[in-house]
Amino acid sequence: MASSTSITPSYFASTSLHHFPSNLNASKISFPLKNGTYKLPKQPALTLKAFSSRESKAAVVTKDTWEKSILNSDSPVLVEFYASWCGPCTMVHRIIDDIAEEYAGRLNCFILNTDNDFPIAEDYEIKAVPVVLLFKNGEKRESVVGTMPKDFYIAAIERVLRS
Repeated sequence: MASSTSITPSYFASTSLHHFPSNLNASKISFPLKNGTYKLPKQPALTLKAFSSRESKAAVVTKDTWEKSILNSDSPVLVEFYASWCGPCTMVHRIIDDIAEEYAGRLNCFILNTDNDFPIAEDYEIKAVPVVLLFKNGEKRESVVGTMPKDFYIAAIERVLRS
């Protein structure tokens, strides 16, 4: 009986850079067909990079840096609360990256992983992700819940900057 390698979603969730198992040999992989089997041609080892590993233009904030980076900031601050398993968060990341570039010097942008820093999320009653909070002078001024068009985030930012 031939052995097989099972690659499940949890296999890919373990790290951000993945190599297929070394015992995965393309010459041993075949697919049953109606008229026989199809064997994969020999290929070099595959390396996959997870989508969530792209570099963010927003800095990471944690419970250890929260007070200095957010509450004691001299400029307005945007914080995206996200989770690594959250699909919609990926869309919001892209928007926040654009905003971080466009508002550089006027707004500090951060991301906080709620799985790693749950107490901060709990303090601000974050029940689901993604959520974007805007702070000025250490106080929460605006929030955008869920995945919204970029205009929603821009409007909230402009209100905070004018206040």
